Order: sequence, then C-alpha cells, then structure tokens
Amino acid sequence: MKNLKYSLFISIWAALLLASCSSITNTDQGHHHEEGAEKVRFSLGQMASMEIETGTLELKQLSGYVASNGKLEVPPQNEALVSSVIGGNITQIMVIEGEPIGKGEVLATISHPDLIELQTNYVTEWNRREYLKNEYDRQKRLYDEKVGSGKEFQKIQAEYQSVNGKVLGLEAQLRLLHLASTSILDGHITEHIKIKSPISGFVRKVEVKMGQYVAPQKELFDIVNIDHVHADFMVYEKDVAKVKEGQTIVFTVEGNEGEEIKAEIYTVGKNFEEDPKAVHLHAEIENKKGFLLPGMYIQGRILVDNQETLALPEGGVVREGDRFYVFTAVQMKVGEELKWDFFPVEVKVGVTDRGYIEVIVLEPFKKNQKFATKGAYYLLAELKKEEAEHSH
Repeated sequence: MKNLKYSLFISIWAALLLASCSSITNTDQGHHHEEGAEKVRFSLGQMASMEIETGTLELKQLSGYVASNGKLEVPPQNEALVSSVIGGNITQIMVIEGEPIGKGEVLATISHPDLIELQTNYVTEWNRREYLKNEYDRQKRLYDEKVGSGKEFQKIQAEYQSVNGKVLGLEAQLRLLHLASTSILDGHITEHIKIKSPISGFVRKVEVKMGQYVAPQKELFDIVNIDHVHADFMVYEKDVAKVKEGQTIVFTVEGNEGEEIKAEIYTVGKNFEEDPKAVHLHAEIENKKGFLLPGMYIQGRILVDNQETLALPEGGVVREGDRFYVFTAVQMKVGEELKWDFFPVEVKVGVTDRGYIEVIVLEPFKKNQKFATKGAYYLLAELKKEEAEHSH
C-alpha cells in the first residue's frame, strides 16, 4: 500500500512537470541559453509600444571617416565687388538682390558735373592735338629741308607730345567709365555713366540707394557666380595624413541636415592655419543644387577606407561605461502567446557609417541568430531595473 501511494505521487509530479514544460516552447530552433541567464522578456505589444525591433547581423560596406566642418566657397574669379572709378550720385538702380545678371549688363547709373568736364576736356585736348599734329608735321618738313629752325621744331614737338599724352590719358579714363570717345567727338556729351557687371552670376548684395553720393572705389554691388561652388573643409593636424585627393566626402548643409551631398577632394592644402592648427581641402560637389550658396556652413565625413563587415543598426548597440552590448533575441511561446526573450551579449564595435555600426563579436553566433536591431537602450534599462528589484 505504501509503495502504491509513492508510485501515484511520482506519476502526478511527472505529469505536472511535463505540462509545465509544454506550456513554454522555444520557437527559435538551434539556439539555447543557460537557465537563469540574464534576460528580459517582452510581449509583441510591449515591443511595439517601445519600438523594439529584431533582425540579423548584416554584411555592410562601411567606411571609416574623418569628421570635418567647413563652408561652401567659390573661386576668387567667380566673385566681384563692383565699384565706380569716379564719385557721383546714383541716378538709377537696375537690379535687386538675388537677380541673375550677365557679364556687361548695367547695374546702375551715376551722374556728376565732373563727368561733363571730363568729356569737354577730352574734346578740347583732342582738337588741340589735331592742330599741334599738323603744326608738328609742317615744322618737321621744314626742319628736314633745312629751312626751318631746329629750336622751333623741338618746341612744337614737345608741345605735341605733351598734349598727345593728355589725350591718351583722357581716352583711358573714358574707357574705364564705359564712354565711347568717338561718340563724344560727335557731340554726344552724357551726364551719366553706367556701372556694369564684370562677370555673370547673380546679385548677392546691393550696397547703395537712389540719390546717394558714392565716393570712388566704394563697393556698390556684390556679384557671385555659383556655377563653380565647391566645399571648403578644415582638417586638423592629427587627421591630415589620412586624407588625400580623390577621396569622397559626404556632407550636409546647415538647415538641411536630412539630405546628404557627395563631393570629391581635388586639392589638399600644403600649409597649416595657425588657429586652429588645420589645413584647407577643396572638394568638387556632385549634382550641384540651387540651394547651395557660398558662405553656407557644412558638416562632413571624409571617407578614408571601405570594408565589408558585420553590422547592426545603431539602435541595436548600447554602451555602458567602456563596454558595448547587443541583445540576442529568442522567440518563445508562453501558453498561447508569443513573446521574445532578449539576452545581453558584450561585443566590440568599429566604424559607424550611415546609421550602421560595425559589430566585432567575441564569440560566434549561430547562423540567422536574431538580434534586437532597435531599442537596445530600453532593453538595457529594463534589465538593470529587474536586477535592482531582485537585489532587494
């Protein structure tokens, strides 16, 4: 009787144990964790609310990089500060800021009484030169025939050369003012001069107003041509050896950080700036767009190598102190509900590129091992929370 009761007890206990084991089934075949290992368990609903996602380690082409800041620039020949060579009052302004302009097109007009005086002086001196030229030719002919006085010939020669120099000087001034000397000699004296653009581009700044008096050499307009806009980066001394011509830079423009733009280094500076200790490098931009304007600040990554490596999205790796962790993921069936167990695993990390981080595993994982690819920070926080609760 005693043996019968004992056998019945053993049978009941075995049945309960079997039922308990059958209620929890590992649906991720081939991967087993030791009983009692650190883990956190979430239902599908909890994972969705905390935005925890799963996936596998991927082979990715990741690039090491040098971080660099800079701004957009154009070559010196593509910028122009336009001024007047003569003082005067602004009588017309033909353009506004942002307007496209062609080389030689009129930006503004200026008037001043000195303009009229310059033109009348030119007419006077030109006629005087014509008279002296005829007299010079006559005296030279007499002198060559030994009829005329050498003294008279030298006197008229000096006077003619002096006036000729004045005429040539006045013609040079007229050319600077874009005034045609032939038109002036025909009697067309103008009160205005035209300020013309020396390059094609667009008007970046207008520095004058109607009626304003402007002194000679005052900056009136700022013209820039953005056809050759390029990226100008600063690279610090410790990173100079890593960069070279032909490397790719991926950068973003301040205010438009969501769009990455590519450029290729075409020159690296040969001298260091003193403060900070850095060199300039210039990069040609691929697929230039209209919003890329000189002076814009940019942030970039100079891609210095390229390798295929195992990687996870950055959201799948979490740092604690000097250590980095990922979470392996095992799907479990608890009763009729599917849940996920997450186990922390220490790893080493390498380069980070375009949202992915290189993962260097310290021990091999089975093929198609699942990992948390997003939400590793929350998993670590939950794990530490459970550890704290168990310690009490």
